[in-house]
Amino acid sequence: MVESGTTVSISTYGIILGELCRNNCTEEAIILFHKLGAMNVKFDITIFNTMIDAMYKVRRREEANILFAAISANGLVPNASTYRIMITNLLKEGSMEEADHMFSSMETSGYAPSSVLLNAIIRMLLEKGEIVKAGNYLSKVDGKSISLEASTSLLMWHLFSTEGKYHEQIKSLPERANGSLMKGFLRLLMLCSFSGHSSSYRSLILYAVSSTDGDC
Repeated sequence: MVESGTTVSISTYGIILGELCRNNCTEEAIILFHKLGAMNVKFDITIFNTMIDAMYKVRRREEANILFAAISANGLVPNASTYRIMITNLLKEGSMEEADHMFSSMETSGYAPSSVLLNAIIRMLLEKGEIVKAGNYLSKVDGKSISLEASTSLLMWHLFSTEGKYHEQIKSLPERANGSLMKGFLRLLMLCSFSGHSSSYRSLILYAVSSTDGDC
């Protein structure tokens, strides 16, 4: 289609690029993307999002950042999907501070975090041992517009129960974290559905309650 000069809609290009990426043909998608760019095809935000994710997938982070910067240069604005892709990929590669900054930019731009995104952030931080940072994001869980997913609750149960990897670390949280952090953990514990399953879980709830001095 490209070589023949046939007119193709931008949405069609978006579908093709997306399917290539979903079918583990990321390099082919990147080649096509660069070819379209050389033809001065005007990309929409969906294509930018697809290709930013593709660049991260093949560990071409610098190109992903260039594409993110190119969004505004092309008269577009990042949307919720753009921020989700950037934040999750930054966390995967361990760029915690940059992910925090991107999250703040998302909120400043008027995009409230979805429950799915917030749960994904919390899980990734916990899996990387970033307990304090996870607590900061947990403080945003309100049980209404944002709720904990079963997988997040289960991960917390495994990590902070009496036999969990981070059981001892939760005891130090009141001394090295602010009040919102402990409120976040308390909210998490109260929202989980395991209270009737284990005495160790119940004791963990009681510990969090006592640590917050009732200021929740």
